[in-house]
Amino acid sequence: MIAIPVAGRWSRRRLARRPLAAAAWAVLALYAVVILIGPLVIPGDPLAQTSGQLLPAFSPGHLLGTDDLGRDQLLRLLHGGQPLLLVSIASTALATVIGTALGMVAGFLGRGADTAVMRAMDIVLAFPLVLVAILMVAVLGGGAVNMTIAITISQVPYFARLARNLTLRERTQDYVRSARALGVSRATVLGREILPNLTGSLLVQATSTLAVAAGLASALSYLGLGLNASTPDWGYMVKAGQEFMFSNPGLVLVPGLLITVFAVACNFAGDDLSDAFDTRSHR
Repeated sequence: MIAIPVAGRWSRRRLARRPLAAAAWAVLALYAVVILIGPLVIPGDPLAQTSGQLLPAFSPGHLLGTDDLGRDQLLRLLHGGQPLLLVSIASTALATVIGTALGMVAGFLGRGADTAVMRAMDIVLAFPLVLVAILMVAVLGGGAVNMTIAITISQVPYFARLARNLTLRERTQDYVRSARALGVSRATVLGREILPNLTGSLLVQATSTLAVAAGLASALSYLGLGLNASTPDWGYMVKAGQEFMFSNPGLVLVPGLLITVFAVACNFAGDDLSDAFDTRSHR
């Protein structure tokens, strides 16, 4: 009961020493609030064509202007962040679960299981991330579900390799040997003994992967392999606004900047988690 407030004070001190980390967590929290609640606070149809021309920012009734079809840019930005956030979180979560399970089994069982799992992961890693995602979407088709599956497959090997290496280290520890000597099943040892000791490293990897997933989701949408073109999406908005880069640069710069800031914030947050779980930095 005493550890919770102590941990809270320690976290505040750590964030005070790391302003970039504090800013990153604040940005991610702001993204979540604005993307999830923004459409409720500022209601409207992001597909409605309110005018027949391209309006600049600060036009009457359109704070950020409209696109070439007369659709309100602010509404499209608010709604366009939801697919990015949902696809990124879902693919990262799935990659974490699947990759961790495969890596732990490979590291704990060793021999044939280790060889089979790691060679399969090497095959996926032999191709560039974007190429793997593009190939999967090309086979499965577009849409949020298929995008999530494609990004998940491209990220599973990283979690599998991390979990496998950590499991190899943990399985030689005394607490694992004691559990095995007492007749505890392999599944129980993996789930109750080893997994809790991998959580910190896996959380750090997941936070960094969230940035990669957001980039891949945006790239697929930019290439026209993501959601339907009529669905607001930051990646596709960058592509659609390129034609008007010089006459109305905000159509490209604003969604592009939102994607970039989200990815950078995820990376800084991942660095902060890495510091938090590094016991040497607490001495």
